[in-house]
Amino acid sequence: MTLKEKLIYISESLYRNEEDENYQIELLEGMSHEEIQNFRNKLPNQYLQEDVEELIRFSSGFEFEPLEEVRFDNFAIFGREELFPNSIQLAGDGFGNFWILDIDSKGNWNSVYYVCHDPAVVVKQAENLSEFLDQINDLGNNFENALINVIHEEKAFEIWKKKSEILKNNGSNYSFPLNTETPDSYIIADLKNQPNGSGFIWGLSGANTKIIRPTDEPIWIVENKEKRGFFSKLFS
Repeated sequence: MTLKEKLIYISESLYRNEEDENYQIELLEGMSHEEIQNFRNKLPNQYLQEDVEELIRFSSGFEFEPLEEVRFDNFAIFGREELFPNSIQLAGDGFGNFWILDIDSKGNWNSVYYVCHDPAVVVKQAENLSEFLDQINDLGNNFENALINVIHEEKAFEIWKKKSEILKNNGSNYSFPLNTETPDSYIIADLKNQPNGSGFIWGLSGANTKIIRPTDEPIWIVENKEKRGFFSKLFS
């Protein structure tokens, strides 16, 4: 199914909330030709995929009880460009955590990530918007076991506790652009070809951790300052 067809399917589906009451999503108004053109002009390379254009012409998003609202037109409002230079803020949980769709420098819409601030982790949610819409449908049908809920309630904390198997101790196997200024001590977070639920800690050195994303690939350089003991600080 196309993105538009999936959204139509979801809009016709009936879900039940925690109060055992039926509910449906409420579609938001589609974008006009002029609005789409303005949206396109903001995107990298001024490129808008045909399937996405068809989708937003039909609807710019929808209201959905578990996530309040899902939007396809929230470009460049997320911030944290060091993590995602270009992104669509698809949804939030109401507590400062968001689901972000990554857009590369050519304008291609790529994977969806859950970005959490407490704990400070990034988790791969879906390969693409189409899969994310499938997960939205799962969330409506089986909230507890749906991957969106599992990542939100479990995976993010597991990654924080385990320090993530995806993190590499050095960048010896990676080739970055010559002008890449890496921190003195860093870790490579590589989510390329990794399954949904994989992730990394973006706040290894606190809220002001230096993060570099050298290319369009889902590979990040994350500053990893060594914690110094009291006496090492005293005699340094």
